[in-house]
Amino acid sequence: MKKSFLCFTVLLFSFFVAGPAYSGDALMKSVQGMFKPIPKDPPELKKNPVTPEKLTLGKMLFFDPRLSKSGLISCNTCHNVGMGGVDFQETSIGHGWQKGERNAPTVMNAVFNLAQFWDGRAPDLMEQAKGPVQAGVEMNNTPEQVVKTLKSMPGYVKMFKEAFPGKKAPVSFDNMAKAIEVFEATLLTPDSRFDNYLRGNEKALTKKEKKGLELFINKGCGSCHGGINMGGTGYFPFGVKERPKDEITAGDTGRFKFTGVSSDQYVFKSPSLRNIELTPPYFHSGRVWSLESAVAIMGSAQLGISLTSKETGEIAAFLKTATGVQPNIVYPILPAPTINTPVPVTD
Repeated sequence: MKKSFLCFTVLLFSFFVAGPAYSGDALMKSVQGMFKPIPKDPPELKKNPVTPEKLTLGKMLFFDPRLSKSGLISCNTCHNVGMGGVDFQETSIGHGWQKGERNAPTVMNAVFNLAQFWDGRAPDLMEQAKGPVQAGVEMNNTPEQVVKTLKSMPGYVKMFKEAFPGKKAPVSFDNMAKAIEVFEATLLTPDSRFDNYLRGNEKALTKKEKKGLELFINKGCGSCHGGINMGGTGYFPFGVKERPKDEITAGDTGRFKFTGVSSDQYVFKSPSLRNIELTPPYFHSGRVWSLESAVAIMGSAQLGISLTSKETGEIAAFLKTATGVQPNIVYPILPAPTINTPVPVTD
């Protein structure tokens, strides 16, 4: 919680002391120290070397709904790569039309987060990939049934052997998750206008957008939404100065559900603000559809200030400059089922 304390110290300080007005060069130098551009190439993965075979397999598994009990829900269902890596729902709809408790975070650039899920309960994308498959409210399957399904298709058996050579049992639940992690790590959105600005292009942002960036810094927003992903680097209480209404929090106690530690009540991982204009609705509850409204709520909840409509508009204008070039993903042709492939169960 030391990082959280530091963040809120900065936030509170920014509330009492107005930030400086920057010249063009000073603003650029300031933000270059707080943010980094999204790279075009994915980072190396710990304990999971990337290979072309693993990437091809992971892509197929990401789009294959047969990993779910119903045969209807794939990873892409809730993390649609054509819509900024989300599903345009308050909370995702899963097995039997059940609704989940939290809004689906974007999968784009998720490899740069310190952990996955709103509460950070998965340390990496590999562990995250296992969660929805087994969650009763999502894909509602079991590791054993997933392996049975994959082994029933010769196309997958061949691909697992190629992706995990020398393994005694290449078709496994762990290897499924490793392959999906490799694919998800490639879902990057580089070359946003903000990235171009960070690289030194003064003309990449308009006057209004630069004003929004300056407000973003001076109000303290960058304290929790800094770094390469503009967030995803720490855990912070939602409601430092003022607890948002229940209709926004949805009664969710955050990391406390995962850790059981009292200080983790209403604490969440700060979400990435990359591609934020593509990923409404906002917050863990998905109850807010307007980006300007989300900015205003953060002002009152985290800073204890009332941002004017002009200020929220300027900050929102800046945030939209962080929309990067979306990955061009061609939907894969999946392996054919056989008579041994488990049939869908929808009850």
